[in-house]
Amino acid sequence: MYSYRQLFLNHVAQTSPAPLALEFTKGRGVWLTDIRKKRYIDFISGIGVSSIGHAHPAVVNAVQKQVRKYAHLMVYGEYVQSPQVRLAHKLAELLPPSLSSVYFVNSGAEAVEAAMKLAKRATGRSQVLSMKNAYHGSSQGALSIMGDEYFKTSFRPLLPDTGIIRFNDTEDLKQITPRTAAVFAETIQGEAGAVAPDAEWLKALRARCTETGALLVLDEIQAGVGRTGTLWAFEAYGVIPDILLLAKGIGGGMPIGLMIASQELTGLFTHNPVLGHISTFGGNAVCAAAALATLKVITEEKLYESVPEKEEMVRRFFRERNIPVSGKGLLLAAHFNDEDTNFKVIEKSIQNGLITDWFLFNSKALRMAPPLTISAREMGTALRRLEKSLPETGL
Repeated sequence: MYSYRQLFLNHVAQTSPAPLALEFTKGRGVWLTDIRKKRYIDFISGIGVSSIGHAHPAVVNAVQKQVRKYAHLMVYGEYVQSPQVRLAHKLAELLPPSLSSVYFVNSGAEAVEAAMKLAKRATGRSQVLSMKNAYHGSSQGALSIMGDEYFKTSFRPLLPDTGIIRFNDTEDLKQITPRTAAVFAETIQGEAGAVAPDAEWLKALRARCTETGALLVLDEIQAGVGRTGTLWAFEAYGVIPDILLLAKGIGGGMPIGLMIASQELTGLFTHNPVLGHISTFGGNAVCAAAALATLKVITEEKLYESVPEKEEMVRRFFRERNIPVSGKGLLLAAHFNDEDTNFKVIEKSIQNGLITDWFLFNSKALRMAPPLTISAREMGTALRRLEKSLPETGL
């Protein structure tokens, strides 16, 4: 009888030559338990997904309750399904009035695809701009606006009339013109190594989009829903996007993506052509119920209010060791001098029971994005495990 590990290697399509192949049997809160009963702290939330930890009782209850009623009824948009409606209504209450209409999909990349189509439909323009070192997903449209050539070159030709401008560079804003349909930007650049925007630059980006008639699309797939210390990352910068993209941390571990805009904009998908964008499983009732439960936990417990204190614990730890840290809230990166050092820290941390990772476009940076529910005591445990890992790598 083959082990699950061997069956994984034999039959589950791989994405790297040497997958970690850690085999976990349970996740509770910030803790993961492997097949040998060893416990790890998940310090990256499954890449931003488990925002309120693993198997949160509110999410488990919501999933169980909904799946007993129904899981799927019809292609999204045709039937009134209470989990979708309740989630959309809750989001509308928490967002600015111009972001009141939710289009449901299954993932962040799908939300990006929907936004690209909507921008072209709304403006009648074709050009889509994005940022250097941006990550918006791996489907072909999303890949077309990825800001790193290494991950794109093997899959060309991609979408035409796309362009890359530099994040935090005011001069490059001149490339946004009256032929630009949309500009996509992460409110905090994730895979670049947790790069926060300059507030004045982000305001200038908003102003330039308004001036030229281009739509501003803010991707908060990693940064949103409390992770940066406010419910929505854009709140801290005094800007409002035309389209907001959410996924990952809003689902409580279930797959969901959201494209949020005005009713005027989303209504364009209803005609010329009818069914201008459709999704079979978008807004799946069980996933929507899980997302609503997650959102309620974050907002009712105001988990984002404790984020700055936890952020400071991490920053102080690295400041005492003269290691620079970037990012905002609990989307942080520690920057080492070289890739080899970073990978050694990651490896030793995992051996010491702390799950960390690197960034796609910054292999010298250590990813830190624990669940918002991590307690001060658990954060202390995580940092002690990291402290143990650093000397083992020569730091």
